[in-house]
Formats: sequence, C-alpha cells, structure tokens
Amino acid sequence: MIEIRNLAFSYGGRNVLRDVSFVMSPGEVVSVVGANGAGKTTLLRVLATLAVPDSGTVMMDGQNALARPLRYRRQLGYMPERVALYDDMTVKEYLRYRTQLKGEPAKRVRRRVSEAVELCQIGDILRKTIRTLSAGYRKRVALADALLLRPRLLLLDDFLAGIDRDMRAAAGPMLTAAASFSSVIVTGHELDDFARWTTRFLVLRDGVIAASVETAGLAPEVLRERLAAALDGRGP
Repeated sequence: MIEIRNLAFSYGGRNVLRDVSFVMSPGEVVSVVGANGAGKTTLLRVLATLAVPDSGTVMMDGQNALARPLRYRRQLGYMPERVALYDDMTVKEYLRYRTQLKGEPAKRVRRRVSEAVELCQIGDILRKTIRTLSAGYRKRVALADALLLRPRLLLLDDFLAGIDRDMRAAAGPMLTAAASFSSVIVTGHELDDFARWTTRFLVLRDGVIAASVETAGLAPEVLRERLAAALDGRGP
C-alpha cells in the first residue's frame, strides 16, 4: 500500500500543494485531474523525488519512502510530459542502455527489455532510430523506459497529450497490464479517455485534493457531471 501524507510544496512564496493526502492500493489506476496550474505536475515531481516537499511524506508498506530515496527510486517509474530520448539510438539500444543505467544486473537486462517491449507493443520498431518515430511511438518508448524495472509506483505526467487516436486506444490495455505490478498515477485533461480505464479520479484544485471520485458503477454522464462540478468548485 502507498500512502501520501500531508504533502505541501511552495515555490516563490506560492503554495503549490497544500496538505495533499491519499492512499493507493496495489493495482489501482488513479487519474489526477485539474486546471492548468492546479499542481498536478508538481505533485508527480514530488512523488518522483525531483522536488523536495516543505512537509509531508510518502509511505510504502508502512515505511517512510522519502527517508530512503535511493531504495524508493528503484521502485519508481516516472515519465514526465516532455521526455528527453536519445534520438541517435535505436529503440533496442536505448532500452538496453537505460536498463543498465538503472543498475539492473547484466544477466537481467535482456529479460527486462523484453518484458517492457511486449507490454508497450513496440517489438516492430526495435531497430528503428528514435528520431524517426512518431509522437505516439516516442511515448510508448518512454513508457517502456518507465516500466523497465517493473516499478511498484508508476507516475505518468500528461500521458495522453499530443498523441493520436491509435495510441489513446492502446493506452488502456497497457496501463491495465502495468497495474498487475504497479500502482499507477496519471495526470492530464482527457477525462473521457481516462474514465475508460481509471479506477478513481482525484480532482486537484488550487493545490488541494478537492474531490475523490470512484468510477465503479457510475454512468458516464453522472461521472462527467461529478467531475465537472468538482473542477469548477461546485463539488465538495
């Protein structure tokens, strides 16, 4: 179980996150949504240990994960909105290099790459140079990178931004498969897409969790109305 406790973060005198708390069970896919500037990217950066919170912590199986960041990072998969891939490498070269860079023993590199390639459905582009790939395939390669060590917590920032319909259709099965070993947090604005495969929405407004909306058993129009109400301040 992963528990985020009372996270707060400020920048330049502005409170970006304020007392953010929620719990995730293994296998959950949680979508964090909100207006631009609500704090979504900052939340993921804090969870990925790329930004230090003013207060609060992340608990993993009852242990303070932020107190042991090196161990915690090996259990993380993080994909920022803008991923800096190595354009001159082939996809296979890149994923092998990234697996080695993450400290995986040499005897496991091939298996880790193979598992991520299968999950992200990129076996047909392994020999292609990254600079030749479409935006959708670049996202798939970046996702494969994030999944190389089968992380317990997978963080995907603005996951669906700038990709085509085929990639959007493939995203659900990929994340459902990833949830077999990860708790998954995605951010973005594509509510209808997220609703097809997320288990819960967290609505972030002005740095605070304004609502938590379970998707199970809700008709699409009811879910859409509840999210709209929370996003514009009419919800709880």
